[in-house]
Amino acid sequence: MDFRRSARHEEPEVSLIPLIDVVLVIIIFLMLTTTFSKVSGLEINLPTADAPASETQPNEIVVAITAAGEVLVNRVPVGARGLEPLVAALSNAAPQGGEQPVVIINADAKAAHQRVVDVMQAAQRAGLAHITFAIQSPDN
Repeated sequence: MDFRRSARHEEPEVSLIPLIDVVLVIIIFLMLTTTFSKVSGLEINLPTADAPASETQPNEIVVAITAAGEVLVNRVPVGARGLEPLVAALSNAAPQGGEQPVVIINADAKAAHQRVVDVMQAAQRAGLAHITFAIQSPDN
């Protein structure tokens, strides 16, 4: 007796179509719920230096720029706001003959950038090529 019916034995197969549907729904859900933020600011990390303080050299011209935009050359205020008074003050502060002095620009953090550029341009017109900036050490 043959108890087996004449049924065909089908191989089991995995249907990938429902799997693809589920993956697409998950991708669409993630695309709709994800937020993208656009940062419109610019982050600037200013340099600091921890070099030892140098001794005051007699061949320096210290130019201080206050937050209000006033310029002092060797602690003497320059009255006018134009470029020519700055050139005259820097030329008068420079020693005659010998080694060329170093112009040290000590600008307030809130000073206008244009005033710093004006001092650099006045130093160039006065024939002073050595310019440096004073910085604050990070622990102060």
